[in-house]
Formats: sequence, structure tokens, C-alpha cells
Amino acid sequence: MMSRWPSAASLIATFIILTASSSLSQSTRPGMGAIPYDGGTTFRVWAPNASFVGVKGAFSGWATMALGNQGDGHWSADIAGAVHGQDYKYVITQNGFTFDRVDARSQKLYHSNGNCSIYDHSRFDWQGDSFGRPWFNDLVIYQMHVGTFKAQSNGWTPGSFYDALTKLDHLQEMGVNAVKLMPVAEFAGGHSMGYNPAMPFCVETDYGGPDGMKTFVRECHKRGIAVLLDMVHNHYGPTDNLLWQFDGWNQNGRGGIYFYQDDRRYTFWGETRPDYGRKEVQDYIRDNFRMWLDNFHVDGFRWDSVYSMKYRHVVCQLPIRSSSPFFWIKSLIVR
Repeated sequence: MMSRWPSAASLIATFIILTASSSLSQSTRPGMGAIPYDGGTTFRVWAPNASFVGVKGAFSGWATMALGNQGDGHWSADIAGAVHGQDYKYVITQNGFTFDRVDARSQKLYHSNGNCSIYDHSRFDWQGDSFGRPWFNDLVIYQMHVGTFKAQSNGWTPGSFYDALTKLDHLQEMGVNAVKLMPVAEFAGGHSMGYNPAMPFCVETDYGGPDGMKTFVRECHKRGIAVLLDMVHNHYGPTDNLLWQFDGWNQNGRGGIYFYQDDRRYTFWGETRPDYGRKEVQDYIRDNFRMWLDNFHVDGFRWDSVYSMKYRHVVCQLPIRSSSPFFWIKSLIVR
């Protein structure tokens, strides 16, 4: 029979966490996620239901360092010595349980089940990129699935941005002046159309990560080709959904702080509809668009299924006679 009393090891771990948390203060630097500065990195994460939040990584020998509670649901700290390229994860305690989480705003991820890595956008050489976008009415758009653009020798390995570079001169010769990329945010596995985002702020690892995408955009711009990006914010996941129950809180086993907990949660792709009523979720989506514009020099967007953001899909359990005894109406579109 399992004892209801905590083990000595767990008491020691709790003591260490509480001692560490009392010694650190919140950051006064702006920004969300992991934001490098000269000599360190600011970490800030939204976890309003947590009783403790820490960060661990290569910079600490994977020992947990506590973040300061800002009092508004956010936790932050400036960690000296945390630099570009170092792996990290958050450590969250909620309702007596402690678990690891990847950063919801991670800029680089080693697949959807790995660690995230501190990424400094200022290190990339844009080589003076100052592209002038074509007029909307003049666009000749080519839709590209990056995973399909691969060298013949790659076999079943998905293509990358570096493979796609070899096709740009051909597109230019055909008169294409805009490439519309199908979704490139990190998704489960290596083969996907991209409409199952696991981490909206990360470029798919198999495609070449953030440096691969930046190189692709830079080389497109050199050829007079704009880059448009397909965005998915009508649902997340549903597989490898890294935002699910992010800080441990949920209602009735639902998705937690990033998702609706009531019947507004339903989509055609699972019960993973973002909670657009929360300011923090609105900020998350807005900042995601800003990131692609500012840090990746993307020229425009196609926003996937905005209809599914405006309307909710309610599951109805209505028995209907058919050739089989019963079947269920799975979804009803309502305002």
C-alpha cells in the first residue's frame, strides 16, 4: 500500500526548491520566453496556477534555478551564463506535483519530444536583406511544402529548406515572385502537411530549424521572391501538443490555460481550440505573427481556417437511423 506521507527524498527536493525560490527575484527586462542578453538570458513564462517555476539547463548542470513570481501569472529571472545554443526546460510545481515543460515560446526545439535551446536571432547574417514586396495584385504565388523538396538521395528523409534552395532559380525563371510555405512550425514526427502544430514558435527541426528558414527567406529575397507563411491558430496538436495542461491546471481533464475548457474547445481536429478570450492567449498569437515578421523577414501570411476561430463546433450525441443501427452526428457549427 502506498504511503500518504511524502518520502524523505521528496521532502529534501521540496526544501531545495523552496530555498532556491527565496533567493531569486523577477527580471525587469522585457519579453517572453528565453531572451538572450549580453552575458546571460532572461527567462519568462506564463504559468498562473503554479506554486513554483524554475528553469534548468546546460548553464546550471541541469540543476533547477528558481524564477521569481511576478504576481500576474508570470515567472521570470535573469540567468547569467545562459547563452545561445544551451538546452533548457522549465520545472513547474502545481497542486503538489512537479514536472518538466518545454518553453511555450521556445525558438528552437529538438523535435517535439526533446529539449528546447536558447536561440539568439541577432547571430544570423541577413547580408543586408532589405526586400521590397511586390504589389498584392502582381503576386504570382507558388505553394511549397518544404518536406517534399528533397534531394533524390534522401530517400524517406523529409526535405529541408536547404534542399528547397536548389529549386529557387527554376521558380524565378517561371515568373514566380512569391512562395507560400505550408506550415513550418514544429509538429509530431518528421512527415506532415504541417497542420498539426506542436510548438508554434519553433521551425520544424527536420526542415532545418530557424537558421534553415532564415537562409531560405534571404535567398528568396535575393531573387525577388516574397515569402508568405501558412499560420495555424485554430487548434494546436492534437498529437505532441506541448501546450496541453501547461502549468498542470485543467477542468475535467481538458487542455488547461491555453485552451477552452467548455464546449468551445471542439474543433474538427480534436478538443484543442485555443481560448481566444484570455489576454495571454491573444498575446501569444499576436507575438507569434510578430516573430515571423521581425526575426524571419516573412512578407505575409495565409491564416488557416479563420472560420474555425470564429465559429465553434459542438459535439451532439443524436441517434440517427441509417443502414447501421445508430451513428452519431459528430459536429454542429454554431456561432
